[in-house]
Amino acid sequence: MTDKTNSPGEAIREQVRAGYAEIARAGGAPGGTSCCGPASCCGSGATTADDIARGVGYSAAELASLPDGANLGLSCGNPTALAALREGEVVLDLGSGGGFDCFLAGPRVGPTGRVIGVDMTPEMVSKARGNLTAYRETTGLDNVEFRLGEIEHLPVADRSVDALISNCVINLSPDKPQVWREIARVLKPGGRVAVSDLALLRPLPPAVRTMVEALVGCVTGAALVSDTERFARGAGLLDIQLAQKPDYVRTVADLQDPLYQKIAAALPPGHAPADYVTSLNVTARKPE
Repeated sequence: MTDKTNSPGEAIREQVRAGYAEIARAGGAPGGTSCCGPASCCGSGATTADDIARGVGYSAAELASLPDGANLGLSCGNPTALAALREGEVVLDLGSGGGFDCFLAGPRVGPTGRVIGVDMTPEMVSKARGNLTAYRETTGLDNVEFRLGEIEHLPVADRSVDALISNCVINLSPDKPQVWREIARVLKPGGRVAVSDLALLRPLPPAVRTMVEALVGCVTGAALVSDTERFARGAGLLDIQLAQKPDYVRTVADLQDPLYQKIAAALPPGHAPADYVTSLNVTARKPE
């Protein structure tokens, strides 16, 4: 029998859990600048979590509506916009962190809808639950909840979700095909997926793959774009659309971000991080 506690996948999961626990305790990454890990990856020019969110497509009105501390600067896209959420829907957010996208989704699905956030880091779940009072007072809604769990084994019933969103999280999983199988399991027939993530255009050099901070910063754990499509298709999803957003990585690299500076130094001469990494929007649906 395999000892799960000593498996490579579990070791990766614990590295990620420890990194995100620190972010939750600190109220964001050092300096307030991170797209998805304790190592800054959104650059010295983006000095706040709101700067980061605006840079990936969130509006000032959306950010102003959030409870204090819900935005930890962990975004690399805006999946709530991609999902086109509707009144009365059940929405699931994989890797919900401080509740950022859940609190934006709640008013869109209204009092007859439900938003469920799942995160594997107890500190993140506690932080998100701590923001619920402010959300309820501001919106008058009681339609958001947070559950502790791993995205490879979602604490969610079969065929219970209309729309699934995730923001810069699936890349961190050591078993991405299993995540996509779980996505397909929990979606209702006809349910849809809207994911923003980091993906690889080509395999990273070994020197970059061994950088722990790049793993927790969402880079070395990312799958190839082609593999992402293969995983979604293998789970039985249809109408898979992949939209690359290369400007995101170019921007954070140009801002002299410490993580991307380290990555650039480990790449072959003449190569830049954006030659390897892209922000990726993924949409798909489950067959009827």
